[in-house]
Amino acid sequence: MVRVLADDDVAAVLSLSELLPVVESAFVAQGRGAVERPERPHFPVGEGIENGPLGTGLTMPAYVHGDDYYATKLASVHERNAERGLPTVNAQIAVTDAADGLPVAYMAGTRVTNARTGCIGGLAARELAPSGPVRLGVVGAGTQARWQTRAVAAATDLDSVRVYSPSDSRFDCAADLRDEGIDAEAVDSAAAAVSEATVVVTATTSTEPVFDGDDLSPGALVVAVGAYTASMRELDGRTVERAARVFADVPAEAAATGDLPRHEPADLVSLASVFEGEAGRRDDDEVLVVASVGSAVLDAATASHVYDRAVAEGVGEVVDL
Repeated sequence: MVRVLADDDVAAVLSLSELLPVVESAFVAQGRGAVERPERPHFPVGEGIENGPLGTGLTMPAYVHGDDYYATKLASVHERNAERGLPTVNAQIAVTDAADGLPVAYMAGTRVTNARTGCIGGLAARELAPSGPVRLGVVGAGTQARWQTRAVAAATDLDSVRVYSPSDSRFDCAADLRDEGIDAEAVDSAAAAVSEATVVVTATTSTEPVFDGDDLSPGALVVAVGAYTASMRELDGRTVERAARVFADVPAEAAATGDLPRHEPADLVSLASVFEGEAGRRDDDEVLVVASVGSAVLDAATASHVYDRAVAEGVGEVVDL
């Protein structure tokens, strides 16, 4: 019997405040090597359709040692979807019993992806932001910009948010966040978003730097979540140059993105070491960077959490495959 969870079902059982420690534990397990995380292939899709390729497909399996389930996410990134009024990132997740290999759940995965990615920024801000209330600058105004902001709000004492995007989407993003009780304002430039921020989040699909590193305030934490290939880039060289240390969720993969063209994996500090208490901020004036490419381990941990909550609350439809 398989529990099928639509997006509304996932939303009904998913709480960022409950998910933050789940994601943190998954990071610790990944840092200790207590996970299975095969290489994730990504490939162009839509070749031959409407002047394709139209997007990127990704397959992301993972297992956290000792968990009851493993998960495989099938994801897609279609940048032109914004023009169609559709999400840029879409995903589905299959959850399988680790003991006997039987399928236990199939769920909408886009919210899972968005929530666990948001938690990366939330946890990074909780651990690495300078002391005091957080003034958040967000570059990007899509779905992930909203989730990053929500997670930072769930994890920290969030004072204010400034959102910038070159399109009018920044106004919609700020309005949506205000509707959720977050003090958010749309601003007219990237400099206005980042110049007074204690935490800066970039959540774009850009191939060029999205702000000037000289505009950062002393002590700013920069969390870059958009770039995951060598052709994608959100950070300029000045931002990286100013950073006292660069952290990464997956150092080997983060070093291969356009954000860090001069870094080797050994140059990066594992984000897991922060949660282990082995690394972190040394003073309130140093600029820090967190480069995030995402990890299927976080998807597996989040999907298992969602499944357990759904079973406990009787959410979803149970079908016989």
